[in-house]
Amino acid sequence: MTGYEIFKMIHLLGIILLVGNVTVTACWKFFADRTGDPRIIAFSQRLVTITDWSFTGWGIGLTIIGGYGAGYLADMDPIRTGWIVKAEVGFVASGLIWLGILLPIQIRQARQARAFREGEPIPASYFQATRRWLAWGVLATVPLVAAIYYMVFKN
Repeated sequence: MTGYEIFKMIHLLGIILLVGNVTVTACWKFFADRTGDPRIIAFSQRLVTITDWSFTGWGIGLTIIGGYGAGYLADMDPIRTGWIVKAEVGFVASGLIWLGILLPIQIRQARQARAFREGEPIPASYFQATRRWLAWGVLATVPLVAAIYYMVFKN
């Protein structure tokens, strides 16, 4: 296996972790919230936070390390190669939505969940935030899918 192939594998592993976690946590949270059971919802919210910090963080790191490592070894210019720039824009756009909108919602919901797992009623604001989180989560996923498209088809 060449260095390029190792970095490409790291890059793909990062994408799998990132996109897989994004997809699974959204489904997980959606179905947990539908139960209306504070214990299930609180447990789900806690795991969404844990998996987001671990799998999403590792996914981002591996994607960047693997992508730039492979690009460097293949003499690709990450600033002048159109399909790479398009993929980078999608990746960054998704990251900005995650950092600026999704993460703050998640933090607020995690705090709320700690309170209602102990028996307090689930506030309506929790479910309002969930709708925003899901909507923005879908919007944050679109540029990731676009980035994957550009990386695969290189156009």
